[in-house]
Amino acid sequence: MAVPSSGAVSIQDLVDEFGGSTPHSISEYYRGGSLVPDVSANNSVPTSGEIALTDFYGAVNATFIEASGGSESTSGDYKIHTFNGNGTFTVNSVGNSAGSNTVEYLVIAGGGGGGYRQNAGGGGGAGGYRTAAGLSVTATGYSITVGGGGSGINSSQNPGGTGSNSVFHNITSAGGGGGGSGFGGNGGDATDGGSGGGAWEIDGNAYGNTPGSASPAGQGNDGGAAGLTPDAGGYGQGGGGGGAGEAGSTDGVGYGGDGSGTNNIEGDSTTRAGGGGGGRDNRAPGSTSSAPGGDGGGGPGGYATAGTAGSANLGGGGGGSSHNYNSTSAGGGSGAVLIAYKVQ
Repeated sequence: MAVPSSGAVSIQDLVDEFGGSTPHSISEYYRGGSLVPDVSANNSVPTSGEIALTDFYGAVNATFIEASGGSESTSGDYKIHTFNGNGTFTVNSVGNSAGSNTVEYLVIAGGGGGGYRQNAGGGGGAGGYRTAAGLSVTATGYSITVGGGGSGINSSQNPGGTGSNSVFHNITSAGGGGGGSGFGGNGGDATDGGSGGGAWEIDGNAYGNTPGSASPAGQGNDGGAAGLTPDAGGYGQGGGGGGAGEAGSTDGVGYGGDGSGTNNIEGDSTTRAGGGGGGRDNRAPGSTSSAPGGDGGGGPGGYATAGTAGSANLGGGGGGSSHNYNSTSAGGGSGAVLIAYKVQ
């Protein structure tokens, strides 16, 4: 709303736009005082001396956040700051409720690394995914931490590395859990995280099928169970890592859980935080291809190879490695922080 830009202007028009206490007087409404903000739209309103109702043509009460940092873009009436690495979100001035004085955010942590080769490793869990609107800010600099992906490993006794946390303001998203690893009856069970890592394969048992236990809850989903392929003869499939949108192994044994494209950033619908696919034991009869990673940057699992790394800045989990691949397993993808607010 704004004061009329032509024709008659009344004291009530000023009251409706700016408020004020009774009895009302035009002298309450100097620009830069307690009622009328000193913004460019109000430049015709004097700060002192003679004042007339027609000075208020088009005057507005709305003020908006002004900030800098990261990669800046616009979508409609909103400005978006994207951080793909550590930085500072600097709020130079805070607006008001008639304009903008809160921000929307999306904070995604680094994805977990995939599990190691033998028998077949589990997929890494996606990084924690937290989004909301209405977060109050003040005129200060906010340190941004963007979590890196969990490391790949070269030991069947340990799970893939856990992703690192991402942080903005008082919001922390937890790194994704590492995919399980194993050989014979021993191994390193998958770990918890923003989304949990997938189980490692052994005789179809779901070792390490642990949930995402990040605090607060709601950042992601459980890692998936492992399982045997048809006529597998004791060989099988590592579980898929959990994603922001669904648990691992939901769409099929070993499939990474899909990420989410639903967030509070104006105009953004990119799918992020997919879980890594579990490694597929290439010795199993009828086994011909790798398990896919979840939509949103999850790396596919390996098939007689290492898995594929999770996508950078999407928080995807790394794919689990397959049998007889004697190298480091796939790492998770780094996270990102997005911040948006209304500017007009």
